[in-house]
Formats: sequence, C-alpha cells, structure tokens
Amino acid sequence: MLWAAKEFMTVSNHNINQVIRRLRHQMRHLPDPSVTLVGKRWKSPFLVLISCILSLRTKDQTTLPASERLFNLAGTPQTMLTLTTGQIEKVIYPVGFYRTKARTIHGICRDILERFGGRVPADLDQLLTMKGVGRKTANLVLTEGFRIPAMCVDTHVHRISNRFGYVQTKTPDETEMALRQKLPRQHWMGYNALLVTWGQNICKPISPRCSQCSVRAFCAQKGVTSRR
Repeated sequence: MLWAAKEFMTVSNHNINQVIRRLRHQMRHLPDPSVTLVGKRWKSPFLVLISCILSLRTKDQTTLPASERLFNLAGTPQTMLTLTTGQIEKVIYPVGFYRTKARTIHGICRDILERFGGRVPADLDQLLTMKGVGRKTANLVLTEGFRIPAMCVDTHVHRISNRFGYVQTKTPDETEMALRQKLPRQHWMGYNALLVTWGQNICKPISPRCSQCSVRAFCAQKGVTSRR
C-alpha cells in the first residue's frame, strides 16, 4: 500500500520521544534480541561479550541456543580456556564462521586474563584493543553487560535511523557518531535493542511492513521503494 507523500514527516528531536514510546509499546510483546536476553539472564559482561561474538553474521534464533550450550560448559575466561577450540566449535555450531569465532573467543579470554586482571574492561577504548571486538560489540558490552549508556549501531539501527530521516549517514560508524550528537542520552541504553526488534519484525530491509507501523506518520521512508 502507498501513502501520499504529504502524510510523511521526518523523525526529529522534536518528536523522537513520542516515536520511541510508540515503538516500545508496539514491541512490548516481542522477545528482546539474543544479546539483550543474555545480559538480562546472566548479568555477566563476559558472557555478553562472548554472546556478541557469536551473534556476528548470525540470526538470533541460532545465537541464543549456541550461547546457552557454551555457557553451560564455561562461564568465565578461566573455564573457557580449559576447552579446546575444537570443543568450542562443536558446541557453537551452526553459528556463522564458528571456527574463526572459537579462536577469537580463546584470544579474548587470554587478553582478559593477561591484560585486564581477569575482568572485562568497562571502557570502550580498552575493549577495542581486543582482537575481534569492533565498535558495535564494544558498545553493546557497555550497554548490556555493564548498563553504561553507549551508542551501539548495527545494520538495523543504521538502516532505520536513516529511513526515519533522523540521521543522514552512509556507514554504521557515521551513524554512531551522528546519534551520539543528536539522540537524547536517556535513550542510548535501549535504542539498539528496540530498533533491532523493530527491524526484524516490522521495518524490514526489503518491503517493510509499513501498514503495521505505529510511527509511519513520522517516518520519511527514505530509500523505501516497496512496502506492505
């Protein structure tokens, strides 16, 4: 279904609070993203970090069971290193790039023990020094592992923030910096989880479900060529 262009607005700081309230209300019965669920269930920055690594290029329905299987065997850097990479590979399969991720997990565990005194650092710059940890993962560890406001931007956050017309950026890193400047800090903690859930269920990359969208009156629908 198509709507007249005059109906479309742009998400801005004037209406962002209302937009986020509407999204939260519409998403209230849907499950959180897998890493958010790990943070709520285990309350461990280390397990959030490992779950983040498993989640890269992997769907939530695969990530969460793989995380649970691995955490049942090892819940600390020390115990994780008692497992061979082969054992980790077997447990986390079929997450994407499971062999590479098993080696990455070992490297992260060694870093935590040798460089950070056995504790995951609650600092963005220090997190980024670990091999395999990018900005998305580091920011997600801060928000979901430590409950520290940070701006995590994944593909859903990047796409939807631009589709709304709230930012105009070309890359996730640019979106992160733009949101740090524009998005009220009170929304930083839950913005990633909210837009990931929204992007997986309603605001899909191709042919979004605009007819079911509670904020379509505010959305610029930039880049949308077909919709349901």
